[in-house]
Amino acid sequence: MTAYGLLVSPSHNRVYAQSAADLVKAELAVFGERALGGRVHDIRETEIGGVPYVTFSGDLADDDLRLLSNLSSLYALFQIEGELLRPVALRPLDLFGSDLLTIQKYSGKTNEYFTKLLLNVTAMATDSPMDLVTGRARVLDPLCGRGTTLNQAMMYGLDAAGIDIDGKDFDAYAAFVKTWLRNNRVKHQAEITNIRREKAVLGRRLHVTLGASKERYKSGETMEIVVVNADSLDAGKFFRPSSFDLIVTDAPYGVQHGSRPKGERPGQKGGPTLSRSPVELLTAAVPEWVRLLRPGGAVGISWNTYGGRRDELAGILASNGLDVQDSDAYRGFRHRVDQAITRDLITARKR
Repeated sequence: MTAYGLLVSPSHNRVYAQSAADLVKAELAVFGERALGGRVHDIRETEIGGVPYVTFSGDLADDDLRLLSNLSSLYALFQIEGELLRPVALRPLDLFGSDLLTIQKYSGKTNEYFTKLLLNVTAMATDSPMDLVTGRARVLDPLCGRGTTLNQAMMYGLDAAGIDIDGKDFDAYAAFVKTWLRNNRVKHQAEITNIRREKAVLGRRLHVTLGASKERYKSGETMEIVVVNADSLDAGKFFRPSSFDLIVTDAPYGVQHGSRPKGERPGQKGGPTLSRSPVELLTAAVPEWVRLLRPGGAVGISWNTYGGRRDELAGILASNGLDVQDSDAYRGFRHRVDQAITRDLITARKR
């Protein structure tokens, strides 16, 4: 059995760095449990040469290492041979430069490392977890904000779609992605159109088609990003049933942004104030989202635990025909973001 040492990325911000090792240990445990047949053992934090590593052991094949190359906080991986470290060549899925994920800066942005982690562990909850590296999953973020999840999906070469009710966030993401693609000379087409039904405008749609290279674009090997500026509770009006493999979203925290109960719009005269809890929103929205998920696909939701308990979210998911992933590995992601936010995640697979 081979011993490995994982060096955690040094580029985390101060708060996330305090949790990064524990989060990647939990992520590695999920990978081992769901995709690697339990072949990962003895996951722990170990100091080597005065530097902290996450160490583990296992008999891992080439495809296994290819999967592990995509761990969210992985900076470098080594085989441990006595007192020596032998570098392991990484083969991440990344198609573009890291600025696709890091260049956007705004209040309330979800940490891009955590977004990657959430996408990864949601993919592990599906009936085909190795599809993360061997397949072509289609991703939906039904509360997409300014598109961190969409950008991570793009980085992986996946088709992705998002919905957000905030017109300013829609405009900001459309401007960012079109500018980024143009500045990086990525072959693409992008257009914004109104969505009409029976002469009524239901919302706006951004539709981007792009290729990872000019050659792929010319040959028709493209990926698609679609963002709809509309209410997530109306998701079924814009996307076909069973058309997504993964639904991944960061639920409103009630700090930088809030949630709302079904049928009410914040900001209207006499309308409700934003709720701190995501529970009301998820109670109303999850049935609509689940209809868009294929059987065997998975939902992954992160949320502020001050706004709702894990058992409340688990109950919402289970009542909509989903099997909640509740092993010890999946319970290892709770961590502090700031004094008002302690974040956790929950995943569930559609029967």
